[in-house]
Amino acid sequence: MSQMHLSAVIFDMDGVLIDSEPSWQAAEYKVLSQLGLPISLSDTEQTTGLRIDQVVAYWYERHPWADYDNQVTSDAIVQQVASEILRSGEAMPGVHRALEACQRRGVKIGLATSSPQELIDAVMQKLAIAELFDAIESAEALPLGKPHPEVYLNCAKALNVSPSQCLAVEDSFNGLIAARAANMHTVVIPAPHEASQARWAAAHQQLVSLDELADYLAR
Repeated sequence: MSQMHLSAVIFDMDGVLIDSEPSWQAAEYKVLSQLGLPISLSDTEQTTGLRIDQVVAYWYERHPWADYDNQVTSDAIVQQVASEILRSGEAMPGVHRALEACQRRGVKIGLATSSPQELIDAVMQKLAIAELFDAIESAEALPLGKPHPEVYLNCAKALNVSPSQCLAVEDSFNGLIAARAANMHTVVIPAPHEASQARWAAAHQQLVSLDELADYLAR
């Protein structure tokens, strides 16, 4: 994509800006296991990129438990993840270089995440990057989270940029579907152990890390 056609770069948050996916998986596994669900830690990868209430609903449909309260279960997971981020969260490789590259090219910077505001605040505080974003949108209060494209469309609208002039950076297949459905150019940076999966061909470009984004933008 040439610079004249690129007006904004919109980042996903979990797994793109911060290495939070292991924290999400551990929290989901702990809370759901305590509810008696027969799941493994690796099973939690099935819901990567989904909004937390969708994650809880997903598992309830497969393994119903007594006294189901989606909000209570969701809150318990989110609180654990937020605490972990503030305590030991680390930026993904290349985050600051990628954001600086966007600034140098004069493109707007957005965030489109399925995570709730509590986690957005924790990540922005931990990485000290809030002031770099021109728009931050969460799917928390939307009728549907990713893979529905609404959070991406809302971010483009907040940036006052056409979706077709946006580059979306994702790490999950659900997020990739959302960005493609929003008619955005897409870059995917999957977890290393998932990088060889054929499904990433749905993205316009696959990168190893955000360290490669500056060169990709230059091309």
